[in-house]
Amino acid sequence: MNKTELILYKTQDSDITIDVLVENESVWLTQSQMGMLFGRNRTVINRHINNVFEEGELDEKVVCANFAHTTQHGAIADKTQDVSVKIYNLDVIISVGYRVKSKRGTEFRIWAKLVVNLINKNN
Repeated sequence: MNKTELILYKTQDSDITIDVLVENESVWLTQSQMGMLFGRNRTVINRHINNVFEEGELDEKVVCANFAHTTQHGAIADKTQDVSVKIYNLDVIISVGYRVKSKRGTEFRIWAKLVVNLINKNN
């Protein structure tokens, strides 16, 4: 059985805090979250992700998922709407981290592996 958890990640320098989805024996981030983690614009992250897939480094169908997120409707009071957000697993996060040459990528990878192992051990 796969358990889904949301865990708070804080960089070692405590500059950045990110809510990380843990599911299916991996951690998952959006492009925006990767941008915060690596200190890069989301468009830079998007370009690197596209290159990862175009170069055949990873299979998009295996390492991506769509996550339904419920938000307040912007124009209608007391109404919500579902928005689909693409999320990427640890393999993509690591690949992007190498491409942007981010020390935080290494820190995050070490933290993520520990978290996944702990959750698997407790299940």
